[in-house]
Amino acid sequence: MRLNILPSRASVWALAAFALACAIALVARVPLAWMASRVSIFASALLVVTLIDLAWSFVAWKRAPLQWQRRLPAAFAIGVPRTLTGSLVNEGARAWRVALFDHVDPSLDFVGLPQLMRVPAQARLDITYQVTPRRRGPVQFDPADLRVRTILGTCELLLKAGERESLHVYPNFAAVARYAWLASDNRLAEIGIKAAPQRGGGTDFKQLADYKPGASIRHIDWKATLRHKRPIVREYQDERDQTVLFLLDCGRRMRADESATTRGGGSHFDEALNALMLLAHVALKEGDSVGVMTFGTDPADARHFAPRKGHASLNALIAAIYDIEPRATHSDYLTAAAELMRVQRKRALIVVLTNFRDEDSAEIAPALRLMRSKHLVLLASLRERVLRELAEQPLGRGSDGGTSVDANAVEIAGAHLFAQSRRDAFARLATRDGLLIDVEPAQLPAQLVNRYRAVKRAGLL
Repeated sequence: MRLNILPSRASVWALAAFALACAIALVARVPLAWMASRVSIFASALLVVTLIDLAWSFVAWKRAPLQWQRRLPAAFAIGVPRTLTGSLVNEGARAWRVALFDHVDPSLDFVGLPQLMRVPAQARLDITYQVTPRRRGPVQFDPADLRVRTILGTCELLLKAGERESLHVYPNFAAVARYAWLASDNRLAEIGIKAAPQRGGGTDFKQLADYKPGASIRHIDWKATLRHKRPIVREYQDERDQTVLFLLDCGRRMRADESATTRGGGSHFDEALNALMLLAHVALKEGDSVGVMTFGTDPADARHFAPRKGHASLNALIAAIYDIEPRATHSDYLTAAAELMRVQRKRALIVVLTNFRDEDSAEIAPALRLMRSKHLVLLASLRERVLRELAEQPLGRGSDGGTSVDANAVEIAGAHLFAQSRRDAFARLATRDGLLIDVEPAQLPAQLVNRYRAVKRAGLL
């Protein structure tokens, strides 16, 4: 056991008081020899008491040390506060005064540490504090630091307690959970997801059902109608067993972070992961298979999750990409498109999640043409919220209070010019089957789901 010792606050105050008394005595012309003898006696007595206190406390601690036991969740979600509980267990016959600081991962914000407490003998004391993850990936909890006061209170022992523990921080599943909840109550319009009626039925047979007014007569199953002696119709559903493949940009553009000015927001990459999870959940429920490819990062860090079906596939997909962080690298769209064409043979809906600028047109246009030669491609770009705020700010007035326009007119004009250049670039990318989305991060999940459903209804795949 590593043992570090500090003087307690009571000892420091006692020494300070004794030094003050000595100074006063010297000012009062107390003989120096007499003072020296008294100081020697006091120092010797203090040293003896301290050594006895340390030995006594050390033996008592070795006999029954305090145990620190955390109760951690299975995982964390980024940006979601969690209240953690731990217990200091004292199995000995002596109470201890303790200051505890649990060593949480540096990427976690915490509230409620350190804590001062008295742990009674033969007792378990529960401690709670709150953490908020700010970064996805693995996090680690190191043994806690304990500052234990000795039995007589002359010193404090700096000790470690508890075990090193690790767990993962995943993207926020709140959007998926809310979608599932609202879908069960037919309230998806609250989050911007349209419930448009079917424009004609699908082509996959679903089941036989009794005829209802308004059903198409051409769907009547005459053999079943004769057998049951009542009108029976065939019901169809949207095509299943199709593929949705996400092409996720991990380059420098996705490092944009407006979380400091957006309540509950995150970086563009985190927002893209949230939208990816929601659309993957919807597509898996529709019976389609879902996969992910990354680009814009080092080849050694690239991830490829082959498309698979089943609702349990969502957890496997997130486990494969949860710890990816965007790098300060250039995203090569054409190389990514060529790699996708090599690994994805079956026609699929390719959802490109990126942050597109008008200067990227020359690079991304050939990549889209290559993918559209075989697949249906949806280009989804995240637009910075600050551009809208700049464009919507009111014109200021001159410092003289007159009608002269302030310098913020340049910012407003620049924001409008940038937005127009972006719209023009998107228009140039659009083709006969071009699917394009350019929205702020908060709007991306609903927009992706709406476009996916529109593709399914139109039978474009």
